[in-house]
Amino acid sequence: MKSEIKKRLLRTLILSLIALAIGAGVGLYQAKFQNARVSKQGENTSQKPLPVAGLDIGGPFTLTDHAGQKVTEKTYEGDYKLIYFGFTYCPAICPTELQKVSRVMNALEKDNPEIAQNIQPLFITVDPERDTVNVMKDYVSLFHPKLIGLTGTQPQIDFITKSYRIFARKVEDPDDPTGEDYTMDHSSYIYLMGPENRLQSIYRMEDTPDHIYDDILKHINADG
Repeated sequence: MKSEIKKRLLRTLILSLIALAIGAGVGLYQAKFQNARVSKQGENTSQKPLPVAGLDIGGPFTLTDHAGQKVTEKTYEGDYKLIYFGFTYCPAICPTELQKVSRVMNALEKDNPEIAQNIQPLFITVDPERDTVNVMKDYVSLFHPKLIGLTGTQPQIDFITKSYRIFARKVEDPDDPTGEDYTMDHSSYIYLMGPENRLQSIYRMEDTPDHIYDDILKHINADG
C-alpha cells in the first residue's frame, strides 16, 4: 500500500516538476537579481503583493506532525513560517506549490543560510481522513528536507482552516459507490507568518519563487 502511494506521488511530482520548469523559465537562479529588473517603461516587474494589513489570520492550534508528535503554534514560535494547506491526493496544484516552497528554501539556503535557518515550511492537510501521520511522512519526504507535514482530527483541521480562512470542501465521485475516491476543493495560498505568528504576506498561485524569495528577504531585513 505504502509503495503504491509513493509511486503515485512520484508520478504526480514528476508531472508537476515538468510543468513548473516550463513556466518558471530561468527560475531561482536569478532570484537575487529580481529587484533590479525593470520593464521597458521603467516600472518594476515584481508582482504586487496582496494587502494583508488588518487581516486577522492565524492563531492557536493543536495538530500532529508527520513524526507523530503533538505540536501547537508555540512549537514554531520564533521562526518565520511558510504555510501551505492542501492534501496528499491533490493531482497537481499542491505538489506544484510545495515544490515552489522547496525552491525558495533551496535558494535561501544557498544565498542566505542564516535566514533559511529561521524559516520553517509547514504543509497542513485539509483531508485528515486519508492524510494520516504515515501518509504525510511519505509525502513530505518528496520535497524539501525541512518541510513538516501536519494532520489531526477533523475538528482540529476545521479549527485551523477557519483561523487561516481556508476554504476546503470534499467533492464526492458519483461513480464511486465506496465514497473513498473523492477530491478536495480548497484555497491555494502560501502564508508567510512572522516569528510571533503574525501574518506577513500571502502568496498566490501566480506568484513566482522569485517573488516569494524577494518578499521574504524584504520582511526579514525590515524586521532585522
